[in-house]
Amino acid sequence: MKLPLAAAALFSAVQLWAGVAPAPAEATPTTTPITTANARLGRGINLGNALEAPAEGAWGVVLKAEYFQTIRQAGFASVRLPVRWSAHAGKEPPYTLEPGFAARVDWAIDQALANRLNIIVNVHHFEEMDAEPAAHLERLTAIWSQIAERYRNRPASVYFELYNEPHNQLTAEHWNAALTKLLHAVRATNPTRPVIVGPVSWNAIRALDALHLPASDRNLIVTVHYYDPFRFTHQGASWVKDADTWPSLAWTGSEAEKAAVRTDLEKAARWGRDHDRPLFLGEFGAFSKADIQSRANWTRQVAQEANRLGFSWAYWEFCSGFGAYDPAAERWREPLKGALLGN
Repeated sequence: MKLPLAAAALFSAVQLWAGVAPAPAEATPTTTPITTANARLGRGINLGNALEAPAEGAWGVVLKAEYFQTIRQAGFASVRLPVRWSAHAGKEPPYTLEPGFAARVDWAIDQALANRLNIIVNVHHFEEMDAEPAAHLERLTAIWSQIAERYRNRPASVYFELYNEPHNQLTAEHWNAALTKLLHAVRATNPTRPVIVGPVSWNAIRALDALHLPASDRNLIVTVHYYDPFRFTHQGASWVKDADTWPSLAWTGSEAEKAAVRTDLEKAARWGRDHDRPLFLGEFGAFSKADIQSRANWTRQVAQEANRLGFSWAYWEFCSGFGAYDPAAERWREPLKGALLGN
Protein backbone atom coordinates (compact mmCIF):
# COMPACT_ATOMS: atom_id res chain seq x y z
CA MET A 1 0.00 0.00 0.00
CA LYS A 2 1.36 3.42 -0.95
CA LEU A 3 1.05 6.41 1.36
CA PRO A 4 -1.14 9.29 0.21
CA LEU A 5 1.09 12.20 -0.76
CA ALA A 6 0.33 14.33 2.31
CA ALA A 7 0.98 11.53 4.79
CA ALA A 8 4.18 10.50 3.01
CA ALA A 9 5.39 14.09 3.06
CA LEU A 10 4.70 14.31 6.80
CA PHE A 11 6.65 11.15 7.57
CA SER A 12 9.64 12.31 5.50
CA ALA A 13 9.55 15.82 6.96
CA VAL A 14 9.57 14.55 10.55
CA GLN A 15 12.43 12.16 9.78
CA LEU A 16 14.44 14.98 8.22
CA TRP A 17 13.80 17.22 11.25
CA ALA A 18 15.23 14.45 13.41
CA GLY A 19 18.36 14.28 11.26
CA VAL A 20 17.48 10.88 9.82
CA ALA A 21 17.13 10.16 6.12
CA PRO A 22 13.56 9.19 5.24
CA ALA A 23 12.83 5.59 4.34
CA PRO A 24 10.06 4.15 2.20
CA ALA A 25 7.01 3.61 4.40
CA GLU A 26 3.60 2.06 4.41
CA ALA A 27 1.83 3.80 7.26
CA THR A 28 -1.60 4.73 8.51
CA PRO A 29 -3.12 6.82 5.72
CA THR A 30 -4.49 9.54 8.00
CA THR A 31 -2.45 12.22 9.75
CA THR A 32 -3.24 12.81 13.42
CA PRO A 33 -1.23 14.16 16.36
CA ILE A 34 -0.34 10.64 17.48
CA THR A 35 0.77 9.47 14.04
CA THR A 36 2.96 12.57 13.87
CA ALA A 37 4.36 11.74 17.32
CA ASN A 38 5.09 8.19 16.23
CA ALA A 39 6.78 9.33 13.02
CA ARG A 40 8.91 11.68 15.11
CA LEU A 41 10.29 8.70 17.06
CA GLY A 42 11.69 7.36 13.79
CA ARG A 43 14.75 5.17 14.22
CA GLY A 44 15.89 4.61 17.80
CA ILE A 45 18.02 2.46 20.07
CA ASN A 46 17.58 1.07 23.58
CA LEU A 47 19.91 2.13 26.38
CA GLY A 48 19.58 -1.35 27.82
CA ASN A 49 21.22 -3.09 30.79
CA ALA A 50 21.76 0.18 32.68
CA LEU A 51 18.85 1.59 34.69
CA GLU A 52 16.77 -1.59 34.46
CA ALA A 53 19.52 -3.62 36.12
CA PRO A 54 19.10 -4.26 39.86
CA ALA A 55 21.54 -1.36 40.27
CA GLU A 56 23.17 0.68 37.53
CA GLY A 57 26.42 -1.02 36.57
CA ALA A 58 25.37 -4.45 37.85
CA TRP A 59 24.96 -5.65 34.26
CA GLY A 60 28.05 -3.91 32.95
CA VAL A 61 26.54 -0.65 31.68
CA VAL A 62 26.79 2.78 33.27
CA LEU A 63 25.27 5.57 31.20
CA LYS A 64 27.61 8.30 30.00
CA ALA A 65 26.85 11.70 28.51
CA GLU A 66 28.88 10.87 25.43
CA TYR A 67 26.59 7.91 24.64
CA PHE A 68 23.77 10.31 23.85
CA GLN A 69 26.05 12.39 21.64
CA THR A 70 27.27 9.29 19.83
CA ILE A 71 23.74 8.05 19.20
CA ARG A 72 22.62 11.40 17.87
CA GLN A 73 25.67 11.86 15.66
CA ALA A 74 25.14 8.42 14.13
CA GLY A 75 21.70 9.51 12.92
CA PHE A 76 19.27 8.03 15.41
CA ALA A 77 16.24 10.10 16.40
CA SER A 78 15.29 8.48 19.71
CA VAL A 79 16.42 6.48 22.70
CA ARG A 80 14.33 4.11 24.78
CA LEU A 81 15.29 4.14 28.46
CA PRO A 82 14.38 0.95 30.34
CA VAL A 83 13.99 1.75 34.06
CA ARG A 84 13.50 -0.62 37.02
CA TRP A 85 11.54 1.86 39.13
CA SER A 86 10.26 -0.94 41.37
CA ALA A 87 13.75 -1.43 42.82
CA HIS A 88 13.82 2.23 43.81
CA ALA A 89 10.38 2.83 45.31
CA GLY A 90 8.98 2.26 48.78
CA LYS A 91 7.35 -1.08 49.51
CA GLU A 92 4.51 0.52 51.45
CA PRO A 93 2.16 3.42 50.60
CA PRO A 94 2.76 6.02 49.29
CA TYR A 95 5.50 4.02 47.48
CA THR A 96 7.81 7.02 47.28
CA LEU A 97 10.49 7.03 44.59
CA GLU A 98 14.09 7.29 45.78
CA PRO A 99 15.16 10.89 45.08
CA GLY A 100 18.68 9.96 44.00
CA PHE A 101 17.52 7.37 41.49
CA ALA A 102 14.81 9.65 40.11
CA ALA A 103 17.45 12.34 39.66
CA ARG A 104 19.49 9.88 37.61
CA VAL A 105 16.53 9.40 35.28
CA ASP A 106 16.18 13.21 35.16
CA TRP A 107 19.80 13.38 34.05
CA ALA A 108 19.22 10.84 31.27
CA ILE A 109 16.23 12.82 30.03
CA ASP A 110 18.28 16.02 30.12
CA GLN A 111 21.04 14.35 28.08
CA ALA A 112 18.59 13.15 25.46
CA LEU A 113 16.92 16.53 25.10
CA ALA A 114 20.27 18.35 24.96
CA ASN A 115 21.15 16.17 21.99
CA ARG A 116 17.78 16.63 20.27
CA LEU A 117 16.81 13.01 20.90
CA ASN A 118 13.32 11.87 21.78
CA ILE A 119 13.33 9.67 24.87
CA ILE A 120 10.95 6.95 25.99
CA VAL A 121 10.80 6.33 29.75
CA ASN A 122 9.26 3.02 30.74
CA VAL A 123 8.66 0.68 33.66
CA HIS A 124 10.89 -2.37 33.17
CA HIS A 125 11.41 -5.60 35.12
CA PHE A 126 8.70 -5.13 37.75
CA GLU A 127 8.88 -8.85 38.39
CA GLU A 128 6.48 -8.84 41.33
CA MET A 129 3.77 -7.36 39.12
CA ASP A 130 4.23 -10.12 36.56
CA ALA A 131 3.93 -12.75 39.29
CA GLU A 132 1.08 -11.25 41.35
CA PRO A 133 -0.63 -8.46 39.43
CA ALA A 134 -3.54 -7.98 41.82
CA ALA A 135 -1.19 -7.54 44.76
CA HIS A 136 1.07 -4.99 43.06
CA LEU A 137 -1.18 -2.89 40.83
CA GLU A 138 -1.63 -0.25 43.54
CA ARG A 139 2.14 0.16 43.82
CA LEU A 140 2.60 0.33 40.05
CA THR A 141 -0.16 2.93 39.80
CA ALA A 142 1.48 5.03 42.51
CA ILE A 143 4.82 4.78 40.72
CA TRP A 144 3.23 6.03 37.51
CA SER A 145 1.46 8.86 39.31
CA GLN A 146 4.84 10.05 40.58
CA ILE A 147 6.59 9.66 37.21
CA ALA A 148 3.79 11.53 35.46
CA GLU A 149 3.79 14.35 37.99
CA ARG A 150 7.58 14.63 37.88
CA TYR A 151 7.71 14.99 34.09
CA ARG A 152 4.44 16.77 33.42
CA ASN A 153 6.22 19.91 32.20
CA ARG A 154 8.72 18.11 29.99
CA PRO A 155 8.32 18.57 26.24
CA ALA A 156 6.35 16.18 24.04
CA SER A 157 9.64 14.56 22.99
CA VAL A 158 9.52 12.72 26.35
CA TYR A 159 7.30 9.68 25.85
CA PHE A 160 5.95 7.32 28.50
CA GLU A 161 5.74 3.53 28.09
CA LEU A 162 3.47 1.95 30.68
CA TYR A 163 5.09 -1.46 31.05
CA ASN A 164 7.68 -3.63 29.39
CA GLU A 165 6.63 -7.12 28.25
CA PRO A 166 3.73 -8.15 30.51
CA HIS A 167 3.87 -11.92 30.96
CA ASN A 168 3.53 -14.78 33.46
CA GLN A 169 0.44 -14.11 35.60
CA LEU A 170 -0.05 -10.68 34.05
CA THR A 171 -2.51 -12.11 31.54
CA ALA A 172 -4.54 -10.18 28.98
CA GLU A 173 -7.47 -9.97 31.39
CA HIS A 174 -5.31 -8.54 34.17
CA TRP A 175 -3.30 -6.32 31.84
CA ASN A 176 -6.29 -4.75 30.09
CA ALA A 177 -7.77 -3.81 33.45
CA ALA A 178 -4.42 -2.55 34.75
CA LEU A 179 -3.56 -0.40 31.75
CA THR A 180 -6.84 1.46 32.07
CA LYS A 181 -6.02 2.32 35.67
CA LEU A 182 -2.44 3.29 34.79
CA LEU A 183 -3.59 5.53 31.96
CA HIS A 184 -6.02 7.25 34.34
CA ALA A 185 -3.10 7.98 36.68
CA VAL A 186 -0.95 9.36 33.85
CA ARG A 187 -3.72 11.41 32.23
CA ALA A 188 -4.43 13.23 35.49
CA THR A 189 -1.28 15.28 34.88
CA ASN A 190 -0.37 14.51 31.25
CA PRO A 191 -3.64 14.57 29.31
CA THR A 192 -2.11 14.55 25.83
CA ARG A 193 1.39 13.13 26.23
CA PRO A 194 2.15 10.21 23.86
CA VAL A 195 1.92 6.97 25.84
CA ILE A 196 3.18 3.64 24.54
CA VAL A 197 1.46 0.40 25.49
CA GLY A 198 1.80 -3.16 24.24
CA PRO A 199 0.20 -6.59 24.51
CA VAL A 200 0.93 -9.47 26.86
CA SER A 201 3.16 -12.49 26.17
CA TRP A 202 6.30 -10.33 26.15
CA ASN A 203 4.73 -7.75 23.79
CA ALA A 204 4.20 -10.45 21.18
CA ILE A 205 2.61 -9.68 17.83
CA ARG A 206 0.42 -12.76 18.23
CA ALA A 207 -1.10 -11.24 21.39
CA LEU A 208 -2.28 -8.00 19.77
CA ASP A 209 -5.83 -9.25 19.32
CA ALA A 210 -6.14 -9.61 23.10
CA LEU A 211 -5.09 -5.97 23.73
CA HIS A 212 -8.05 -3.73 24.58
CA LEU A 213 -7.36 0.00 24.68
CA PRO A 214 -9.73 2.77 25.78
CA ALA A 215 -11.31 4.04 22.56
CA SER A 216 -11.43 7.62 23.84
CA ASP A 217 -7.65 7.90 24.32
CA ARG A 218 -6.21 8.74 20.90
CA ASN A 219 -2.74 9.60 22.20
CA LEU A 220 -1.57 6.00 22.36
CA ILE A 221 1.15 4.22 20.38
CA VAL A 222 1.10 0.42 20.40
CA THR A 223 4.39 -1.43 20.80
CA VAL A 224 5.46 -4.94 19.87
CA HIS A 225 8.80 -6.73 20.26
CA TYR A 226 10.32 -9.05 17.68
CA TYR A 227 12.97 -11.73 18.18
CA ASP A 228 12.04 -14.42 15.66
CA PRO A 229 13.45 -16.89 14.91
CA PHE A 230 14.17 -17.08 18.64
CA ARG A 231 16.76 -19.85 18.31
CA PHE A 232 18.74 -17.56 16.05
CA THR A 233 18.42 -14.30 17.99
CA HIS A 234 19.00 -15.88 21.41
CA GLN A 235 21.52 -18.62 20.66
CA GLY A 236 24.02 -18.81 23.50
CA ALA A 237 22.06 -16.43 25.76
CA SER A 238 22.87 -17.35 29.37
CA TRP A 239 19.42 -16.34 30.68
CA VAL A 240 17.54 -18.65 28.28
CA LYS A 241 17.32 -22.25 29.43
CA ASP A 242 19.58 -24.57 27.41
CA ALA A 243 20.40 -21.86 24.85
CA ASP A 244 24.08 -22.60 25.32
CA THR A 245 23.42 -26.11 23.94
CA TRP A 246 21.63 -24.98 20.79
CA PRO A 247 23.51 -25.49 17.53
CA SER A 248 24.91 -22.35 15.95
CA LEU A 249 22.51 -20.85 13.44
CA ALA A 250 23.21 -18.44 10.61
CA TRP A 251 20.72 -16.06 9.00
CA THR A 252 21.70 -15.63 5.38
CA GLY A 253 18.82 -13.54 4.10
CA SER A 254 17.27 -16.21 1.92
CA GLU A 255 13.92 -15.46 0.32
CA ALA A 256 12.22 -17.80 2.79
CA GLU A 257 13.86 -16.09 5.77
CA LYS A 258 12.94 -12.64 4.51
CA ALA A 259 9.38 -13.71 3.80
CA ALA A 260 8.96 -14.96 7.38
CA VAL A 261 9.96 -11.56 8.79
CA ARG A 262 7.73 -9.77 6.29
CA THR A 263 4.75 -11.94 7.17
CA ASP A 264 5.18 -11.45 10.91
CA LEU A 265 5.51 -7.67 10.78
CA GLU A 266 2.67 -7.33 8.29
CA LYS A 267 0.41 -9.01 10.87
CA ALA A 268 1.22 -6.20 13.28
CA ALA A 269 0.72 -3.57 10.59
CA ARG A 270 -2.67 -5.03 9.69
CA TRP A 271 -3.76 -4.89 13.34
CA GLY A 272 -2.63 -1.26 13.52
CA ARG A 273 -4.65 -0.32 10.44
CA ASP A 274 -7.71 -2.22 11.65
CA HIS A 275 -7.58 -0.48 15.04
CA ASP A 276 -6.33 2.91 13.84
CA ARG A 277 -3.28 2.79 16.11
CA PRO A 278 0.33 3.63 15.13
CA LEU A 279 2.99 0.96 15.76
CA PHE A 280 6.35 1.14 17.52
CA LEU A 281 8.71 -1.83 17.26
CA GLY A 282 10.18 -1.31 20.69
CA GLU A 283 12.75 -4.11 20.68
CA PHE A 284 14.47 -6.29 18.11
CA GLY A 285 18.00 -7.62 18.08
CA ALA A 286 20.25 -10.66 17.80
CA PHE A 287 22.62 -11.70 20.60
CA SER A 288 26.37 -11.55 20.07
CA LYS A 289 26.86 -15.34 20.01
CA ALA A 290 25.56 -15.31 16.43
CA ASP A 291 28.07 -14.33 13.76
CA ILE A 292 28.15 -10.63 13.00
CA GLN A 293 27.17 -10.97 9.34
CA SER A 294 24.09 -13.03 10.20
CA ARG A 295 23.16 -10.49 12.85
CA ALA A 296 23.52 -7.68 10.33
CA ASN A 297 21.50 -9.57 7.70
CA TRP A 298 18.62 -10.18 10.10
CA THR A 299 18.74 -6.68 11.57
CA ARG A 300 18.67 -5.07 8.13
CA GLN A 301 15.63 -7.08 7.09
CA VAL A 302 13.68 -6.24 10.24
CA ALA A 303 14.56 -2.54 10.05
CA GLN A 304 13.73 -2.31 6.37
CA GLU A 305 10.36 -4.00 6.86
CA ALA A 306 9.57 -1.74 9.82
CA ASN A 307 10.45 1.30 7.72
CA ARG A 308 8.33 0.08 4.82
CA LEU A 309 5.34 -0.44 7.08
CA GLY A 310 5.64 2.97 8.73
CA PHE A 311 6.65 1.71 12.18
CA SER A 312 8.90 3.68 14.46
CA TRP A 313 11.48 1.42 16.11
CA ALA A 314 14.23 1.00 18.68
CA TYR A 315 16.98 -1.60 18.31
CA TRP A 316 17.88 -3.72 21.35
CA GLU A 317 20.39 -2.45 22.33
CA PHE A 318 23.23 0.06 22.42
CA CYS A 319 26.35 -1.38 24.09
CA SER A 320 25.82 -4.72 25.84
CA GLY A 321 25.25 -8.30 24.63
CA PHE A 322 23.16 -7.29 21.62
CA GLY A 323 25.00 -4.02 21.23
CA ALA A 324 25.46 -2.12 17.99
CA TYR A 325 28.21 -0.11 19.73
CA ASP A 326 31.44 -1.46 21.22
CA PRO A 327 32.08 0.50 24.45
CA ALA A 328 35.58 -0.90 24.94
CA ALA A 329 36.72 0.15 21.47
CA GLU A 330 34.50 3.26 21.59
CA ARG A 331 33.16 2.70 18.10
CA TRP A 332 30.10 1.35 16.32
CA ARG A 333 29.97 -2.19 15.07
CA GLU A 334 29.65 -1.01 11.51
CA PRO A 335 27.75 -4.00 10.09
CA LEU A 336 24.99 -3.44 12.65
CA LYS A 337 25.01 0.33 12.39
CA GLY A 338 24.81 0.09 8.62
CA ALA A 339 21.99 -2.44 8.83
CA LEU A 340 20.01 -0.12 11.04
CA LEU A 341 20.64 3.19 9.32
CA GLY A 342 21.03 2.03 5.74
CA ASN A 343 24.61 3.08 5.28
